[in-house]
Amino acid sequence: MNSDARMWHAHAKINLALHVTGKRLDGYHLIESLAVFTRFGDRVEIELADSDGFSVSGKYASAVPLDDCNLAVKARDALRREAGLQHTPPVFIRLEKNLPVASGVGGGSSDAAAVLRGLVRAWGLDTGDTELARIGLSLGADVPMCLAAKPLIAHGVGDEVSVVPGFPALGLVLVNPGTAVSTADIFNAIE
Repeated sequence: MNSDARMWHAHAKINLALHVTGKRLDGYHLIESLAVFTRFGDRVEIELADSDGFSVSGKYASAVPLDDCNLAVKARDALRREAGLQHTPPVFIRLEKNLPVASGVGGGSSDAAAVLRGLVRAWGLDTGDTELARIGLSLGADVPMCLAAKPLIAHGVGDEVSVVPGFPALGLVLVNPGTAVSTADIFNAIE
């Protein structure tokens, strides 16, 4: 890590309970979820640079798009656009991808949340949690939860978040069969 760069953790999100309570006209499902976050996950390094850049390393790097389809890159661009910050300094984002892609643990959303938190710090912004969650929601329904990154209960499409204080630590075993699972396909299969 460069001495001028900062590291941000992007923890896996685990839904301990997930209830679908309805569906909005725009197709998003309404949920109630009890979610927790692991100690492990991806890592995001952000440093000021001469030009914007993005790179990926780690066990699952080969499955990660390097263009503006990546949620980490989208998060950078959304923060600039939504906060009216077209003249912010360029940044280089390095993603260490330790979480399997399309595995249902919110890796991309957590990466986006880490980038948003990191850029607020790197750019010295005074962006509050509510505004950051609004920007995060424009990237994906899980991003507001991943911004909190604490045991929580989520309602709405995942954007209404209440932290659960004093939630006990849990020992969990997560098994990934190596098969990509589309969250959108899962939710669309619900009648």
